[in-house]
Amino acid sequence: MKTTTRLVLSLTLVCLGAVATVQAVVPPPDGGYPGGNTAEGHNALLNLTSGGFNTAVGWLSLRTDTSGSFNTSVGAGALFRTNGDENTAIGTAALLSNATGIQNTATGALALFSNTGAADNPSWPSGIAGSFNTANGNRALFSNTTGAANTAMGGSALFNNTIGSSNTAAGSLALSNNSSGNNNIALGFAAGGAVSTADEVIAIGTPGQNVNNSCFIGQIYSNIQPQVGTDPDLVTINSNGRLGRANISSRRYKHDIQPMHTASEGIYKLEPVTFRYHKQYDRTQTIAFGLVAEEVAAVNPDLVGRNPEGQPESVRYEQINAMLLNEFLKEHRRGEEQDCKIQEQDTMIAVLRSEIRNLATMVSDQASELRNVSAQLQINNAAAQEIASNRP
Repeated sequence: MKTTTRLVLSLTLVCLGAVATVQAVVPPPDGGYPGGNTAEGHNALLNLTSGGFNTAVGWLSLRTDTSGSFNTSVGAGALFRTNGDENTAIGTAALLSNATGIQNTATGALALFSNTGAADNPSWPSGIAGSFNTANGNRALFSNTTGAANTAMGGSALFNNTIGSSNTAAGSLALSNNSSGNNNIALGFAAGGAVSTADEVIAIGTPGQNVNNSCFIGQIYSNIQPQVGTDPDLVTINSNGRLGRANISSRRYKHDIQPMHTASEGIYKLEPVTFRYHKQYDRTQTIAFGLVAEEVAAVNPDLVGRNPEGQPESVRYEQINAMLLNEFLKEHRRGEEQDCKIQEQDTMIAVLRSEIRNLATMVSDQASELRNVSAQLQINNAAAQEIASNRP
């Protein structure tokens, strides 16, 4: 593919050269040489033998190139040592040390100054190292030697990088201390400045830390958002690294809506624990409270988040909160039912007490009547006895 592309480009340039010859001005422009090469400046392209379609403008520009082709060098000492192909250097001493690296782009004084491109460096899968780099800015990728596929935009961006590959730094001093870290991304002034050897670090507007597989975003922790008006939305991230809003509860986002009923009773099987995160995750070793994802998954697999390998990774506490709410409401309803029963019982007791009082009054009245009857009977008996005793 590369050979075909170069062949097409060469043929195109040859054709353009033929057209240019027909339409050339007289006298011809200074600095034009065979093979589509252009050189202007003291000892520019001095040692070229078989290379073609190179452009060297500036003192010692492309001085060492013998067989390299399709290079463009503008600036004193730019691409001084190169013998590679398809490099572009604009700026004093840009890509000065590049020897065999290919397809590098350096814009700015001393950009990619130390890039060499030793072909035996294993950091790039193709076996070609010190290649496919892009540096825009004064001293961007200044120290790079064999690192490949780096992009540095800004003064001194990736300044100390030597063998690190596939890094992207946008902003002055971005990833300036990275030396051997790979696949890092830094956006903003001095972003990623704390990263030196770590891999897969993303730093946006913050120095970050030298920790593998980490992400740091500035101006968030200190950005307090008071709860004014509508509730602020929560942001979540899934195992694929996708960010999104969490507070989406409208019916229009849902289907198969059913009452929870007994589905929430599984929370009674959960075992809350205290723990501390490993030191690489929490240097303070502060005691924490929560659940263990594997144990929660054994109770209900839908209550955990999983990593790309399918392993339990996190607990969906917001779902557990909804389950707790359902159990609370169930208990609340049971409490209300009990309150109703108690009120009914209190009413019945009040009625019974009233009936008992009425009965007691009735019994008392009857007892009083009985006492009166008994007294009357006693009087009658006494009178009868007296009458009987007075008979002759």
